[in-house]
Amino acid sequence: MSTEKATFGAGCFWGVEAAFAAIPGVTATAVGYEGGKLDRPTYKDVCTDTTGHAEVVELDFDPEKVSYEKLLDAFFELHDPTTLNRQGPDWGAQYRSAIFFHSPEQEAEAKASLAKLDEPNETPWLAFGGIVAPDLGLFSITGSTLTSVEPKGPSQLESFPFLPADLQK
Repeated sequence: MSTEKATFGAGCFWGVEAAFAAIPGVTATAVGYEGGKLDRPTYKDVCTDTTGHAEVVELDFDPEKVSYEKLLDAFFELHDPTTLNRQGPDWGAQYRSAIFFHSPEQEAEAKASLAKLDEPNETPWLAFGGIVAPDLGLFSITGSTLTSVEPKGPSQLESFPFLPADLQK
């Protein structure tokens, strides 16, 4: 089995990770930060809103089971890309919408997906966090996974419609 990587920022990474992990063909997920100026930032660093990082989910996927285009579709269904630096109750630059591509093909597909969404010209896609950027290998993992850390308090996990039944409350 050959795998490829995909990296998406769509708000708080815990719910986003759970949703992507539920997609058949996604073989592994990790949460972390990308797109900023610090090497190995902590959550506390990123929350200062000065590091430039976005909360992201990096995933491995089997392209024979799920296409990058389908992952892009899920990415746009998971969140509202028109709310700049905010998703639900979370606000700050780390919650921006972002696609970090791993190949020229992914870059082209991401840009085509954005153009397709903007075809009706009814949505202000310019508010899309603006970033379709190369993955520079600077993904910094948080050191935690969804299975080892329980979200505290009200959870955005409840708001994702295609979570596995055991993650829904």
